[in-house]
Amino acid sequence: MASHGSLVSTRVQPSCARSLGVSSPQTRFEPSAKPLFRHFPLRSTASRPAAALTEKLRASGIMEGSGFDSEGREFKSAEEMWTEEIGKEGDVHKRKEWYRQGVGYWEKGVEATTNGVLGGYAHVNDADIKGSEAFLKMLLAECFPGGGRDRDLVALDCGSGIGRVTKNLLIRFFSEKLRESLVPESGTAIENKATNFFCVPLQEFTPDVGRYDVIWIQWCIGHLADDDFVSFFMRAKQNIFQAGLKPGGLFILKENTARSGFVLDKEDRSITRSDTYFKELFHRCGLHIFKSKDQWGLPEELFAVKMYALTPDAPKRVHNTRAKAQANRPGIIK
Repeated sequence: MASHGSLVSTRVQPSCARSLGVSSPQTRFEPSAKPLFRHFPLRSTASRPAAALTEKLRASGIMEGSGFDSEGREFKSAEEMWTEEIGKEGDVHKRKEWYRQGVGYWEKGVEATTNGVLGGYAHVNDADIKGSEAFLKMLLAECFPGGGRDRDLVALDCGSGIGRVTKNLLIRFFSEKLRESLVPESGTAIENKATNFFCVPLQEFTPDVGRYDVIWIQWCIGHLADDDFVSFFMRAKQNIFQAGLKPGGLFILKENTARSGFVLDKEDRSITRSDTYFKELFHRCGLHIFKSKDQWGLPEELFAVKMYALTPDAPKRVHNTRAKAQANRPGIIK
Protein backbone atom coordinates (compact mmCIF):
# COMPACT_ATOMS: atom_id res chain seq x y z
CA MET A 1 0.00 0.00 0.00
CA ALA A 2 1.24 3.47 -0.81
CA SER A 3 1.89 5.58 2.22
CA HIS A 4 -0.56 8.37 2.97
CA GLY A 5 1.75 10.95 4.36
CA SER A 6 4.48 11.31 6.87
CA LEU A 7 5.21 9.24 9.91
CA VAL A 8 6.81 10.14 13.08
CA SER A 9 6.40 6.83 14.83
CA THR A 10 7.46 7.82 18.29
CA ARG A 11 8.14 4.99 20.67
CA VAL A 12 7.39 5.86 24.25
CA GLN A 13 7.94 3.36 26.99
CA PRO A 14 5.01 2.68 29.29
CA SER A 15 6.55 2.74 32.68
CA CYS A 16 9.16 3.90 35.08
CA ALA A 17 11.91 6.48 34.89
CA ARG A 18 14.63 4.17 33.65
CA SER A 19 14.48 2.08 30.52
CA LEU A 20 12.24 -0.95 30.47
CA GLY A 21 14.75 -2.50 28.13
CA VAL A 22 14.60 -6.21 27.48
CA SER A 23 18.11 -7.53 27.22
CA SER A 24 19.70 -10.36 25.33
CA PRO A 25 23.42 -11.21 25.33
CA GLN A 26 23.89 -9.41 22.01
CA THR A 27 21.29 -6.63 21.84
CA ARG A 28 19.35 -4.28 24.06
CA PHE A 29 15.80 -3.58 22.95
CA GLU A 30 13.13 -1.05 23.78
CA PRO A 31 10.42 -2.00 26.27
CA SER A 32 7.84 -4.45 25.09
CA ALA A 33 4.25 -3.34 24.71
CA LYS A 34 2.95 -6.32 26.62
CA PRO A 35 -0.56 -7.43 25.64
CA LEU A 36 -1.39 -8.67 29.13
CA PHE A 37 -2.71 -12.01 27.89
CA ARG A 38 -3.55 -14.16 30.86
CA HIS A 39 -4.90 -17.61 31.55
CA PHE A 40 -6.20 -17.10 35.07
CA PRO A 41 -9.96 -17.67 35.34
CA LEU A 42 -12.27 -14.95 34.12
CA ARG A 43 -15.36 -16.39 35.79
CA SER A 44 -15.03 -14.04 38.77
CA THR A 45 -15.83 -11.09 36.53
CA ALA A 46 -18.00 -12.94 34.06
CA SER A 47 -20.68 -13.54 36.68
CA ARG A 48 -20.93 -9.86 37.65
CA PRO A 49 -22.50 -7.26 35.38
CA ALA A 50 -20.74 -3.93 35.10
CA ALA A 51 -22.21 -1.52 37.61
CA ALA A 52 -23.97 1.57 36.35
CA LEU A 53 -22.13 4.88 36.71
CA THR A 54 -23.73 7.81 38.48
CA GLU A 55 -23.13 11.52 38.21
CA LYS A 56 -22.05 11.50 41.85
CA LEU A 57 -19.31 9.00 41.07
CA ARG A 58 -18.30 10.98 38.00
CA ALA A 59 -17.97 14.11 40.11
CA SER A 60 -16.05 12.36 42.87
CA GLY A 61 -13.74 10.52 40.51
CA ILE A 62 -14.34 7.22 42.34
CA MET A 63 -14.51 4.26 39.98
CA GLU A 64 -17.57 2.06 40.25
CA GLY A 65 -17.32 -1.73 40.16
CA SER A 66 -15.39 -4.37 42.04
CA GLY A 67 -12.47 -6.36 40.74
CA PHE A 68 -9.89 -8.96 41.67
CA ASP A 69 -6.22 -9.70 41.26
CA SER A 70 -4.33 -12.58 39.69
CA GLU A 71 -4.03 -14.25 43.10
CA GLY A 72 -7.81 -14.34 43.50
CA ARG A 73 -8.23 -11.52 46.01
CA GLU A 74 -11.34 -9.42 45.49
CA PHE A 75 -11.58 -5.63 45.89
CA LYS A 76 -14.79 -3.75 46.51
CA SER A 77 -13.69 -0.91 44.27
CA ALA A 78 -10.83 0.34 42.15
CA GLU A 79 -10.20 3.01 44.76
CA GLU A 80 -9.55 0.32 47.37
CA MET A 81 -7.16 -1.47 45.05
CA TRP A 82 -5.22 1.66 44.07
CA THR A 83 -4.92 2.77 47.70
CA GLU A 84 -3.25 -0.54 48.49
CA GLU A 85 -1.05 -0.64 45.40
CA ILE A 86 0.17 2.96 45.09
CA GLY A 87 -0.90 4.40 48.44
CA LYS A 88 -2.82 7.53 49.18
CA GLU A 89 -2.11 10.83 47.49
CA GLY A 90 1.41 11.93 48.24
CA ASP A 91 2.79 8.43 48.87
CA VAL A 92 5.67 8.75 46.43
CA HIS A 93 7.45 5.61 47.64
CA LYS A 94 4.57 3.21 46.91
CA ARG A 95 3.95 4.74 43.51
CA LYS A 96 7.61 4.39 42.57
CA GLU A 97 7.50 0.80 43.77
CA TRP A 98 4.53 0.06 41.51
CA TYR A 99 6.46 1.22 38.47
CA ARG A 100 9.75 -0.29 39.67
CA GLN A 101 8.16 -3.72 39.84
CA GLY A 102 6.73 -3.23 36.36
CA VAL A 103 10.24 -2.45 35.14
CA GLY A 104 11.55 -5.52 36.95
CA TYR A 105 9.09 -7.79 35.16
CA TRP A 106 10.55 -6.83 31.78
CA GLU A 107 14.14 -6.92 32.98
CA LYS A 108 13.75 -10.55 34.02
CA GLY A 109 14.06 -11.51 30.41
CA VAL A 110 10.91 -11.27 28.32
CA GLU A 111 12.05 -12.18 24.83
CA ALA A 112 12.18 -9.17 22.49
CA THR A 113 10.39 -10.93 19.65
CA THR A 114 6.82 -10.95 18.38
CA ASN A 115 6.20 -14.12 20.35
CA GLY A 116 7.73 -12.58 23.46
CA VAL A 117 5.79 -9.34 23.41
CA LEU A 118 2.56 -11.20 22.64
CA GLY A 119 2.96 -13.49 25.61
CA GLY A 120 3.58 -16.64 23.57
CA TYR A 121 0.74 -15.86 21.14
CA ALA A 122 2.72 -14.83 18.06
CA HIS A 123 0.01 -16.39 15.89
CA VAL A 124 -2.45 -13.61 16.83
CA ASN A 125 -0.23 -10.96 15.23
CA ASP A 126 -1.91 -11.16 11.82
CA ALA A 127 -5.43 -10.91 13.22
CA ASP A 128 -4.40 -8.00 15.43
CA ILE A 129 -2.80 -6.06 12.58
CA LYS A 130 -5.69 -6.73 10.18
CA GLY A 131 -8.21 -5.54 12.76
CA SER A 132 -6.19 -2.41 13.45
CA GLU A 133 -5.74 -1.70 9.75
CA ALA A 134 -9.47 -1.91 9.04
CA PHE A 135 -10.17 0.46 11.94
CA LEU A 136 -7.43 2.90 10.90
CA LYS A 137 -8.56 2.96 7.25
CA MET A 138 -12.10 3.76 8.30
CA LEU A 139 -10.90 6.61 10.53
CA LEU A 140 -8.57 8.10 7.92
CA ALA A 141 -11.35 8.02 5.33
CA GLU A 142 -13.79 9.78 7.67
CA CYS A 143 -11.47 12.28 9.33
CA PHE A 144 -9.03 13.41 6.65
CA PRO A 145 -9.76 14.61 3.09
CA GLY A 146 -8.78 11.96 0.58
CA GLY A 147 -8.01 9.58 3.42
CA GLY A 148 -4.95 11.67 4.26
CA ARG A 149 -3.21 10.99 0.96
CA ASP A 150 -2.87 14.66 0.12
CA ARG A 151 -1.30 15.79 3.37
CA ASP A 152 1.58 14.91 5.64
CA LEU A 153 0.20 12.84 8.49
CA VAL A 154 2.24 12.24 11.61
CA ALA A 155 1.69 9.41 14.10
CA LEU A 156 2.90 8.79 17.63
CA ASP A 157 3.26 5.14 18.66
CA CYS A 158 3.22 4.91 22.46
CA GLY A 159 4.71 1.89 24.20
CA SER A 160 5.80 0.50 20.86
CA GLY A 161 8.26 -2.03 22.26
CA ILE A 162 10.03 -3.84 19.46
CA GLY A 163 8.18 -1.82 16.85
CA ARG A 164 5.63 -4.49 15.93
CA VAL A 165 2.72 -2.08 15.32
CA THR A 166 4.88 0.55 13.65
CA LYS A 167 6.51 -1.95 11.31
CA ASN A 168 3.41 -3.92 10.38
CA LEU A 169 0.82 -1.15 10.33
CA LEU A 170 1.62 2.50 10.90
CA ILE A 171 4.59 2.70 8.61
CA ARG A 172 2.33 1.87 5.65
CA PHE A 173 0.15 4.90 6.32
CA PHE A 174 2.61 7.40 7.78
CA SER A 175 6.04 7.26 6.16
CA GLU A 176 8.25 10.27 6.82
CA LYS A 177 11.93 9.37 7.14
CA LEU A 178 12.40 10.64 10.63
CA ARG A 179 13.45 9.01 13.88
CA GLU A 180 13.07 10.06 17.45
CA SER A 181 15.33 7.57 19.13
CA LEU A 182 14.23 5.86 22.30
CA VAL A 183 17.34 3.68 22.35
CA PRO A 184 19.75 4.83 19.60
CA GLU A 185 21.63 1.54 19.49
CA SER A 186 18.43 -0.46 19.34
CA GLY A 187 18.45 -3.59 17.24
CA THR A 188 14.85 -3.01 16.23
CA ALA A 189 15.33 0.08 14.12
CA ILE A 190 13.00 0.35 11.18
CA GLU A 191 15.29 1.19 8.31
CA ASN A 192 14.54 4.16 6.08
CA LYS A 193 11.22 4.84 7.74
CA ALA A 194 12.33 6.67 10.49
CA THR A 195 11.17 7.49 13.73
CA ASN A 196 12.18 9.51 16.70
CA PHE A 197 12.41 7.65 19.96
CA PHE A 198 11.77 9.14 23.38
CA CYS A 199 13.33 7.41 26.36
CA VAL A 200 10.66 8.78 28.67
CA PRO A 201 8.15 6.86 30.80
CA LEU A 202 4.63 7.31 29.50
CA GLN A 203 3.39 8.72 32.78
CA GLU A 204 5.92 11.54 32.42
CA PHE A 205 5.84 12.04 28.66
CA THR A 206 4.43 15.21 27.06
CA PRO A 207 4.02 15.08 23.25
CA ASP A 208 5.38 17.88 21.12
CA VAL A 209 2.91 20.71 20.70
CA GLY A 210 0.70 20.43 17.60
CA ARG A 211 2.77 17.57 16.22
CA TYR A 212 0.52 14.54 15.74
CA ASP A 213 -2.52 13.61 13.68
CA VAL A 214 -2.82 10.21 15.34
CA ILE A 215 -1.56 9.09 18.73
CA TRP A 216 -1.65 5.28 18.86
CA ILE A 217 -1.61 3.60 22.29
CA GLN A 218 -1.76 -0.19 22.33
CA TRP A 219 -1.27 -2.76 25.09
CA CYS A 220 0.64 -0.45 27.42
CA ILE A 221 -1.84 1.86 29.18
CA GLY A 222 -2.61 -0.90 31.70
CA HIS A 223 0.71 -0.18 33.39
CA LEU A 224 -0.46 3.32 34.34
CA ALA A 225 -2.38 4.09 37.50
CA ASP A 226 -5.67 5.90 36.93
CA ASP A 227 -4.39 9.36 37.80
CA ASP A 228 -1.35 8.90 35.55
CA PHE A 229 -3.67 7.64 32.79
CA VAL A 230 -5.73 10.83 33.07
CA SER A 231 -2.66 13.08 33.36
CA PHE A 232 -1.12 11.62 30.21
CA PHE A 233 -4.21 12.21 28.09
CA MET A 234 -4.72 15.66 29.56
CA ARG A 235 -1.17 16.61 28.57
CA ALA A 236 -1.49 15.08 25.13
CA LYS A 237 -4.90 16.36 24.08
CA GLN A 238 -5.34 19.70 22.41
CA ASN A 239 -6.13 22.51 24.79
CA ILE A 240 -4.94 25.99 25.61
CA PHE A 241 -1.82 24.78 27.40
CA GLN A 242 -0.67 21.68 25.52
CA ALA A 243 -1.54 20.49 22.04
CA GLY A 244 0.09 17.16 21.26
CA LEU A 245 -2.70 16.46 18.77
CA LYS A 246 -3.23 18.66 15.75
CA PRO A 247 -6.72 20.09 15.29
CA GLY A 248 -8.91 17.22 14.14
CA GLY A 249 -6.44 14.63 15.39
CA LEU A 250 -7.34 11.37 17.11
CA PHE A 251 -6.16 9.14 19.92
CA ILE A 252 -6.49 5.46 19.08
CA LEU A 253 -6.43 3.24 22.14
CA LYS A 254 -6.37 -0.54 21.68
CA GLU A 255 -6.48 -2.57 24.85
CA ASN A 256 -7.66 -5.70 26.61
CA THR A 257 -10.96 -5.32 28.42
CA ALA A 258 -12.33 -7.14 31.46
CA ARG A 259 -15.98 -8.18 31.40
CA SER A 260 -16.65 -5.90 34.35
CA GLY A 261 -14.68 -3.99 36.94
CA PHE A 262 -11.00 -4.75 36.63
CA VAL A 263 -8.33 -7.45 36.89
CA LEU A 264 -5.01 -6.62 38.55
CA ASP A 265 -1.93 -8.55 37.44
CA LYS A 266 0.31 -8.80 40.49
CA GLU A 267 3.22 -10.17 38.49
CA ASP A 268 3.86 -7.24 36.16
CA ARG A 269 1.87 -4.53 37.96
CA SER A 270 -0.74 -3.87 35.30
CA ILE A 271 -4.51 -3.59 35.28
CA THR A 272 -7.08 -4.78 32.73
CA ARG A 273 -10.06 -2.42 32.84
CA SER A 274 -13.64 -2.98 31.72
CA ASP A 275 -15.28 -0.96 28.95
CA THR A 276 -17.28 0.90 31.63
CA TYR A 277 -14.07 1.66 33.54
CA PHE A 278 -12.41 3.02 30.38
CA LYS A 279 -15.40 5.21 29.57
CA GLU A 280 -15.28 6.77 33.02
CA LEU A 281 -11.59 7.55 32.59
CA PHE A 282 -12.26 9.04 29.14
CA HIS A 283 -14.87 11.26 30.76
CA ARG A 284 -12.34 12.43 33.34
CA CYS A 285 -9.88 13.17 30.51
CA GLY A 286 -12.44 15.27 28.64
CA LEU A 287 -12.35 12.87 25.69
CA HIS A 288 -15.21 11.68 23.50
CA ILE A 289 -15.51 8.35 21.69
CA PHE A 290 -15.61 9.02 17.96
CA LYS A 291 -15.69 5.34 17.00
CA SER A 292 -15.11 2.03 18.75
CA LYS A 293 -14.74 -1.51 17.47
CA ASP A 294 -14.14 -4.97 18.89
CA GLN A 295 -11.14 -6.97 17.74
CA TRP A 296 -12.15 -10.31 16.29
CA GLY A 297 -10.25 -13.49 15.53
CA LEU A 298 -8.40 -13.97 18.83
CA PRO A 299 -8.42 -17.20 20.86
CA GLU A 300 -11.34 -17.51 23.27
CA GLU A 301 -9.12 -17.89 26.34
CA LEU A 302 -7.76 -14.36 25.93
CA PHE A 303 -9.26 -11.15 27.17
CA ALA A 304 -11.56 -9.35 24.77
CA VAL A 305 -9.77 -6.54 22.93
CA LYS A 306 -11.40 -3.25 21.99
CA MET A 307 -10.33 -0.29 19.88
CA TYR A 308 -11.38 3.27 20.72
CA ALA A 309 -10.93 6.37 18.54
CA LEU A 310 -11.01 9.34 20.90
CA THR A 311 -11.28 13.04 20.21
CA PRO A 312 -11.09 16.12 22.42
CA ASP A 313 -13.97 17.59 20.43
CA ALA A 314 -17.57 16.91 21.37
CA PRO A 315 -19.53 15.07 18.66
CA LYS A 316 -21.55 17.37 16.42
CA ARG A 317 -25.27 16.89 16.68
CA VAL A 318 -27.35 16.70 13.53
CA HIS A 319 -30.96 17.67 14.16
CA ASN A 320 -33.94 16.11 12.39
CA THR A 321 -31.72 14.07 10.09
CA ARG A 322 -33.91 11.01 10.36
CA ALA A 323 -37.12 12.92 9.73
CA LYS A 324 -35.65 14.62 6.66
CA ALA A 325 -34.36 11.33 5.31
CA GLN A 326 -37.77 9.73 5.69
CA ALA A 327 -39.46 12.69 4.02
CA ASN A 328 -37.24 12.32 0.98
CA ARG A 329 -37.74 8.59 0.57
CA PRO A 330 -39.86 7.43 -2.37
CA GLY A 331 -43.22 6.13 -1.30
CA ILE A 332 -44.17 2.48 -1.51
CA ILE A 333 -46.88 1.73 -4.09
CA LYS A 334 -49.52 -0.51 -2.58
